[in-house]
Amino acid sequence: MRKKILFSAFLIIFIAVVYRLSSFSPELVSFSGPTMGTTYTVKFYTTEQVHNPWALKDDVDNVLVKVNRLMSTYDPTSELSEFNKLPAGQSADISTDMAHVIDKALLISEMTAGEYDVTVGPLVNLWGFGPGEREDKVPTQASIDEAKTRVGYEFLTLNSRRLTKEKDIYVDLSSIAKGYGVDEVARVLRERGVESYLVEVGGEISSKGMKPDGSAWKIAIESPAGGHSMVERILSLDDVAIATSGDYRNYFEKNGVRYSHTINPITGKPITHRLVSVTVIDKTATMADGLATAITVLGPEKGFAFARENGIAAYLLVKTDFGFEERPSDAFKSYLK
Repeated sequence: MRKKILFSAFLIIFIAVVYRLSSFSPELVSFSGPTMGTTYTVKFYTTEQVHNPWALKDDVDNVLVKVNRLMSTYDPTSELSEFNKLPAGQSADISTDMAHVIDKALLISEMTAGEYDVTVGPLVNLWGFGPGEREDKVPTQASIDEAKTRVGYEFLTLNSRRLTKEKDIYVDLSSIAKGYGVDEVARVLRERGVESYLVEVGGEISSKGMKPDGSAWKIAIESPAGGHSMVERILSLDDVAIATSGDYRNYFEKNGVRYSHTINPITGKPITHRLVSVTVIDKTATMADGLATAITVLGPEKGFAFARENGIAAYLLVKTDFGFEERPSDAFKSYLK
């Protein structure tokens, strides 16, 4: 009799577990918020491992607050700001997170021979695109030349987590930090058991997994002609990151001349070529973010050649007299099918 009771109890529990598993239906969860001077959006489908999907918002917010506290030049108490305050010849032990991002930024700086430069901060600030109150004015050539003397990635050395400045330079991670924020949020989602997600921070995106109906996450490339209201291309992506750099949003005009927020460290001035948008697909949003900016600085010809030579999946939009010309690198073409 006792064996029958135990068997019956086991059978009831087994049926309950099977019913719970068979009856589970993934639900789409979406939330957003402010971060890094822009906004973020997270979308994901629930799994059996995600018991309280809305608790993940706190985890996401904490990750983004941490990245901002480490790498923001707008926060005078951030780890990066404290390093920038150090005099020439000084060193500091930095966090693993910031060491990772600076390592990637230095790599891209070397790949482009300094046309992308992680120490471009003095020029960015001079042109009014950095911290502080924005003043839409064109600096003098003398002030540009002075700022250029404080730019040079070769004067920044990273040894494990020991960061050293050989001269008075100012590190600016704004071209790559948002991408790292995306990667960190994606990492947290995976660790919490999420298998299908899309993470976006200020236009930099990471996606993984399929939707319950078997379709991939779809990502739109904006048209410079219409911003958010017009789409140039729609891509289906899985387990990759995508970042877009463009000069059609952040700029100022003076005496009929348009000045982009993207500064060429070699000339010390905003870019003036016809490359208006660059989209890069990479394994990480960190590298996609930095490479998109680098190609934007290089321009349509040098940037396209740089992407092809390095096997970078890049999609360039170049302004013409009649609209925009698409220039996808060989590595990008497979995503357009």
